[in-house]
Amino acid sequence: MHRAALLVLLLLAAPARAEELEVSPDAGNNGFSAVFDARLGERITAVSSSVGCTLQADEQAGLVSGSCSVPLGSIRVDNDDTKSDHFRQWATNRKSAPASCRIEAELDRVHVGSLVAGTPVAFQAEIPFRVCGRGRADGMREHVVGTALLFPPGIYGDRKTIRVRATIKDFDRDAYQVGPRFTEGWLARVQSLAQVVAVKGDIELSLFARPRAR
Repeated sequence: MHRAALLVLLLLAAPARAEELEVSPDAGNNGFSAVFDARLGERITAVSSSVGCTLQADEQAGLVSGSCSVPLGSIRVDNDDTKSDHFRQWATNRKSAPASCRIEAELDRVHVGSLVAGTPVAFQAEIPFRVCGRGRADGMREHVVGTALLFPPGIYGDRKTIRVRATIKDFDRDAYQVGPRFTEGWLARVQSLAQVVAVKGDIELSLFARPRAR
């Protein structure tokens, strides 16, 4: 009798196992959108629907860890081939192949809280980003704010779904050395582009996370 009671206590005290979640880059509905709006120049929009994430969610503690990334080659700038190619050159500094470059974010025990079906839950976190393997030159993290909304099974397929919407304001591309002044062959155009292309922009993410299929 005492052994059975002890076993129950140990099971209750054991930490909950983190649930494996995934955001599929092939689903077509996991979006990345970045807008850089120069006051005297152009409004440039970069988009991708190929965001992918591998996450571990501790439902009991309300914590999420893992990583998300966007392949550079999937990002379209103003739906224009030339602008998209220029952005790839700026991101890689023409020192690596665009196919090997990603925009990445690492989540380390981000507090989301308890999710309730049909009710958006607000969260915020300081999250490190990398562009083609480069973090911010000043070592700072990006302030991310957003909401998480739980959909029970049957609304988005046979598995539960968590919709995440997140925003990063004033994302500074220069802090990641993304731009003409960091790129070979572009130095002569730095001055002419200074007023045309904004250095800071806002990033929006719309993601759908589901339990990983077994």
